[in-house]
Amino acid sequence: MQPLPVAATADGTSQADLTRNWWQWAASFDSASSPVADRTGERCGNGQSGAVWFLAGTYGSSAVHRTCRMPAGKQLFFPLINYVVMPRYDHSIPCKEARLTAHEITDSAMGLFAELDGRSFTDLAAHRVATTECFNVAARSSGAPDLSPSASDGYWLLLPPLPAGTHHLRFGGSLPSLRQDLEYTLVVE
Repeated sequence: MQPLPVAATADGTSQADLTRNWWQWAASFDSASSPVADRTGERCGNGQSGAVWFLAGTYGSSAVHRTCRMPAGKQLFFPLINYVVMPRYDHSIPCKEARLTAHEITDSAMGLFAELDGRSFTDLAAHRVATTECFNVAARSSGAPDLSPSASDGYWLLLPPLPAGTHHLRFGGSLPSLRQDLEYTLVVE
């Protein structure tokens, strides 16, 4: 099994739009229910819907191992390393500037890696995806202020549905200010 090419869609949705959806999903939780803040994987099903199952990165740079139970038949979408630029509550930025900043920050990506069941994926630099339009990262967050224009850039993988059973997925990478090192035990049921 190999990651799908960047031009591939998931249930008719482009990977650029999936990155927006992923950020809105990741930002929609308080810390107590966030899959991103989760250290064990018990929250990996929170907020999941549709044909694509999102896997969370982490806050901070420490390695994390999660066990995640998920339904069969779902494509997986997750960031090796990514970055989002959004306005601060007291200062807005133009969309063009947000997109340029996200691009510049992720130009310095290093050490990208991903492996499934012990088999490494290659050519990970070809999986760079940026949002094509700015968006409100807080769109799914009840009562949150409008955080637009937001823009994202990074390295993402879209995998076809995994067969039923237990799978081991490792992925990550580094930016000058961030490192991701995640290991998931995926129990596909």
